[in-house]
Amino acid sequence: MSNATTNKLTDAVRQVAHPLTGAAEDYHPLMELIGDARFVLIGEASHGTHEFYEQRAEITKRLIQEKGFTAVAVEADWPDAYRINRYVRGVNDDPTPAEALGGFQRFPTWMWRNTDVVNFLGWLRQYNDGLRQNARKVGFYGLDLYSMHASIEEVIGYLDKVDPEAAQCARYRYSCLGHFGEDSQAYGYAASFGLSESCEKEAVNQLMELQRKTAEYAGRDGRVAEDEFFYAEQNARLVKNAEEYYRSMFQGRVSSWNVRDRHMAETLDHLVAHLDTQGNRTKVVVWEHNSHLGDARATDMADAGELNVGQLVREKYGHDTVLVGFSTYTGTVTAASRWGGVTELKQVRPALSGSYEALFHDTGLPRFLLNLRQDNQAVTGLQEPRLERAIGVIYLPKSERISHYFYARLPEQFDAVIHIDDTTGVEPLDRSPHSQMTEPPETFPSGV
Repeated sequence: MSNATTNKLTDAVRQVAHPLTGAAEDYHPLMELIGDARFVLIGEASHGTHEFYEQRAEITKRLIQEKGFTAVAVEADWPDAYRINRYVRGVNDDPTPAEALGGFQRFPTWMWRNTDVVNFLGWLRQYNDGLRQNARKVGFYGLDLYSMHASIEEVIGYLDKVDPEAAQCARYRYSCLGHFGEDSQAYGYAASFGLSESCEKEAVNQLMELQRKTAEYAGRDGRVAEDEFFYAEQNARLVKNAEEYYRSMFQGRVSSWNVRDRHMAETLDHLVAHLDTQGNRTKVVVWEHNSHLGDARATDMADAGELNVGQLVREKYGHDTVLVGFSTYTGTVTAASRWGGVTELKQVRPALSGSYEALFHDTGLPRFLLNLRQDNQAVTGLQEPRLERAIGVIYLPKSERISHYFYARLPEQFDAVIHIDDTTGVEPLDRSPHSQMTEPPETFPSGV
């Protein structure tokens, strides 16, 4: 693209962009775009940028207050997030948001144990506490599948309370997965190469057995019992999918990525179906990385055979879905240099020439919202594939072009994008470095 053409496109973007000034009406245009959609998927261009977390929370507050959203579903493990769900709904003993985040002990702890998340959870608890009696409270849920062993313990713990005999059967089935302790990667390696038996059958059978007892378990004590059964059932579903995921890791990145994103989309479906039984049409805000929530069909991912949550939700729910992305040009980010490494505040290099981020920087606007559903010269010009940056929990500036950039067609990837030119890293709750490796990254080197 020539300089003249690029300058013309930059001018076109500047003319239609909606500047974000910190005013209360900043996101009025986004609220109009969302309309009555049931699913608003809000991304992030890194897993460690304060402004992405902060603004995503502000948008979510408006969706809850103005449009009746009653669930926030995030890129986090189901049992860890469910402890937060109990806290924000006032049904557990955690006295503060920081203590409710106590389950997040595995790398990268800063992704959820940071001040922005604490502030949002404090607001959400206060909002729920202020609702009238018997009103539907807003929940907080995890969609990810790394918690295989924690989820096994949760299934057994639930059955110990409601059906001790079934708990013993579950212990026997899941013992197949216990030969490697909590080293899920070692299990996946051994099962993939025939060094150990696959535990797929046992994980599937345990889920089916739990589902056969649905009416008996869930109907005992009303709504609370139904919620707790759903929590246990989802843990059993997670074990089944995580077992497949760890085996798929050794069949290639594409296979494991697709297992993971299908699991997250499937979890969202089951969550909505469960919440719909409580009355009204459930509306959900989803928080994940851009790479999971921007439609994969508009990126290099599709060429590699990868799909993602944004694509799957769009395919199933159509116009009931709105995808919102974030971007930044430079600043700092909280990240690590390797999986399980020390938490660092890293300098983010200025975006590469020819990228969407560089184009947005050249508008001279420090912050803006761009509606990509509009029919104008700017959106038309942005259809041409450009580089887009993705920083996960790992940031490697020296290999940035290979590690952190891919080609995308932004107007097909998202319905709207929020650009914040200069950003800062999130502030972790934990000051001490987290250096112990716990779970392997299927998305090395970017860790998204």
